[in-house]
Amino acid sequence: MSHPRFQALLEAGQSIWLDFIDRRILRDGSLARLIEDGVRGMTSNPTIFEKALAESDAYDAQVGAAPEHLTAHEVFELIETDDVRTACDAFLPIYRASGGDDGYVSIEVSPGVAHDADATVAEARRLWAAVDRPNVMVKVPGTEEGARAVRRLIADGINVNVTLLFAISAHDRVIEAYIAGLEDRAAAGQPVDHVASVASFFVSRVDSEIDKRLAALGGEATALQGRAAIANARLAYRLFTQRFAGERWERLRARGARVQRPLWASTSTKNPAYRDVIYVETLIGPHTVNTMPPATLQAFRDHGESPRTVDQGWDEAEALLATLARHGIPMDAVTDQLLAEGLASFQKSFDSLIGGLAAKRQALGAASA
Repeated sequence: MSHPRFQALLEAGQSIWLDFIDRRILRDGSLARLIEDGVRGMTSNPTIFEKALAESDAYDAQVGAAPEHLTAHEVFELIETDDVRTACDAFLPIYRASGGDDGYVSIEVSPGVAHDADATVAEARRLWAAVDRPNVMVKVPGTEEGARAVRRLIADGINVNVTLLFAISAHDRVIEAYIAGLEDRAAAGQPVDHVASVASFFVSRVDSEIDKRLAALGGEATALQGRAAIANARLAYRLFTQRFAGERWERLRARGARVQRPLWASTSTKNPAYRDVIYVETLIGPHTVNTMPPATLQAFRDHGESPRTVDQGWDEAEALLATLARHGIPMDAVTDQLLAEGLASFQKSFDSLIGGLAAKRQALGAASA
C-alpha cells in the first residue's frame, strides 16, 4: 500500500523516482520497501556511484574478481550495469502495471562524450545492450550534440533520460529531438508505442547561482531570492504543454507515442532558509516526475503537500525573469554557466570514481597475494 502522501502526488499526476543507487539497498530490502511506499523509478549518475563505491565494501568481491585485462572504466561498467539491471528487475512490476509509463531506472553515459554525438550513441547502445531490460533509460546530457544523439537513440527504440537541462531553449531542443526521433522511427515502419523519455530539468541549482548574484547586488534585489528556479521550471512545463499538442504530435499519439515527461531534478533544498520540500510542492502536476534524493524523499513523506502547482503563475514567471535581466542577471548566461559546471562536476566525480576503483583493485589484489 502506497504511503498516503506519495499516493496523493500520483493522483495529482506526478511520479516519485529515487535519485540514488547503492548495492546495499538493492540487497537489504530497503528498495523493496520504498517501492511499496510508492517510489516508481530510480535515477543514477557518476556522483551517486562515486559515493556508493567509496562508502561501501559491497562491491569488493566483484571488483576483486574482475578479469585483469579490463580497464577500471570497464570494471565500472560491469558494476553499474549489474546494479541497474537488479534495480530494473525490482521495478519491472511497476513498469508492466503502468503500461510502460513508470518503473524506469536510469544509467548515464560517461561525461567525456557529452559533446560527441557519435560517441554518445555508441556508448548508449552498449549500455542498453548490457543492461538488457525494457525499463532501463540511458541518460544523455542535454548539450547540442547530446540532442543529436537523442534523436538517433529514440529512432533506435532506446529509452532516453535527457539530463542537465537548465535552459528553456535546451528543453525545446531535446523535445524536438524526441519528436523527430519518433517520426524517424515511424517512417522506418517501426513501432513507437514502447519508447519512453524524460527531460530532466534541474531546479535548485538555478536558485543557488541566482541567489548568490542577487546577494552581491544587495538592496531590493534580495527580495527576488528563492524564486527564479521555480519560475524557470514552470515555464519549462508550459513549453511541454505547447509542444505536445497540435497536429504533428497527434499523428504520433495516434500511433501510441507517449509524451516526453518533464522530470524535476536537483530538487533537494540547498538553502536551509527555504522549506525542505519547496522544489517538490511548487512543481506538481500531470505528466511530471520528481526524482528525489533520500533526505528529500523522507521529508516529503513526513510533511509534504500535494496541490497542483506546476501550471500556476506563468505570466508572473516571465515577469520575474525579465526583472532579473534588468538587474543584469540574464537567465541564458546563468543556465550556460550551470550546464558547464554540471558537466565539469560529473566529469570530476567520474574521474575520482575511476581512480578510486583502480586503487581498490590494486589493494584487493595485494591483500589476496
